[in-house]
Amino acid sequence: MRIYLKTTPNSENVPFDYQQKMIGVLHKWLGTNQLHDLMSLYSFSWLMNGKIIEKGFSFERGAKWFISFYDERYVKDIIKTILNDPEMFSGLTVTDIDIQETANLQEQNYFRLASPIFIKRKIENNIQFYTFEDAEANDLLVETIKHKMELANLPVDETLKLSFDLNYLNKKIKKVRIHNIDNKCNMCPVIIEGKNYTKDFIWNVGLGNSTGSGFGAIL
Repeated sequence: MRIYLKTTPNSENVPFDYQQKMIGVLHKWLGTNQLHDLMSLYSFSWLMNGKIIEKGFSFERGAKWFISFYDERYVKDIIKTILNDPEMFSGLTVTDIDIQETANLQEQNYFRLASPIFIKRKIENNIQFYTFEDAEANDLLVETIKHKMELANLPVDETLKLSFDLNYLNKKIKKVRIHNIDNKCNMCPVIIEGKNYTKDFIWNVGLGNSTGSGFGAIL
């Protein structure tokens, strides 16, 4: 299930690296619950509807973004919390919340991104980042989502195939700074082939690693 949020215009510049602030806002709304202790079965987009200015972003007509949960039990709780404490940062305050059930994705295989996809693996004592330029990137996406599906007690989808659209002309590798670490991420649409319940699951939980920190949300 997905909730779409609309906000007031910002009263202060929204910095280019606002993602850490988004994480803080979401954790404030989620409060103390088991979501913090488990692999993220939720995802959220970056802010939309803004324009770039000299020192960041401006949302003259307010920002739009969304949060998606596989487990619908959390939706009611977070909506209540947002209504009680709608302030975000830089003067952005939530003014409107719309709920959408999982979209009808039966005929859809091509998905744009609402936040960049982050792929990482720990190799011995080092963290390795992967991008669409790496041959193993698609398989790593499949590996991660299958693991999340197991955690959600969903049956294994042996038909699942995930791939970056390497023909997309505007694909790029983007560095995103979270907790003072520059993470190498992917801005490139993805092609999802699989059963309907798998697409539904991915639509909610996102793709790749750290979806609970603002990566991997899809449209």
